[in-house]
Amino acid sequence: MSKMRLAKEFVAGLLSSPSWRERMDEITDMGLTGINALFAFLPMGAEVMHRAAACMGVSVAELAEHRPEDARNIIRRLMWHMNEDSGNIGWGIPEAFGEILAASEILAERYKTILISYIMDLQGADNYCDNATLRRSCYWAVGRLAEARPGLVAKARHWLANGLEDQDITCRGMAAWALSQLVPDRLDAPALRALAGAGHSELCVLFDGKNVFEKSVSALAREALERI
Repeated sequence: MSKMRLAKEFVAGLLSSPSWRERMDEITDMGLTGINALFAFLPMGAEVMHRAAACMGVSVAELAEHRPEDARNIIRRLMWHMNEDSGNIGWGIPEAFGEILAASEILAERYKTILISYIMDLQGADNYCDNATLRRSCYWAVGRLAEARPGLVAKARHWLANGLEDQDITCRGMAAWALSQLVPDRLDAPALRALAGAGHSELCVLFDGKNVFEKSVSALAREALERI
């Protein structure tokens, strides 16, 4: 049996364990082998995907401290998966990107603008993610970075606010959640109030670091509004 297959089997068992959070160091100790194995779990269901992304965040952050070029190569790999030319859809890639930047200040300083660019619709040649389902993940990823390092994501406020009127209703809820991770700003209140009152029952899939849960679009807008 190949080394990678063994690594994937080990990672699969760990990600399915109730104590997966406490065992993350076991994947970190595997270095690049563990990180490469985690990529296989990013396209899977929400719970497994988020667990894999969280483990990848910790592992790549550790890698960045000792082997920075290898860590940057992982980020480049994520960026390639988000590129239409790669032929990939990119499921789970934004979540991994967000978790990595949340875990590593070094990488966050360098790549935050790239992550934010996936929600920046410049109506031209840009990195904007035009797949609505994947874009929901991009809003979550920016929110995850904002949760960990709000000062680095201040420039994203304008684009998150724009996201409250995204053509995809679920994206609006994800944008509202992400916006709520930043320092509250009264200028966001009118758009949040409109979204909260719209009665959108579409569900957003979120992750609190341990568990996956769902909330409606309008409920997330109300919660963001309550913080202002």
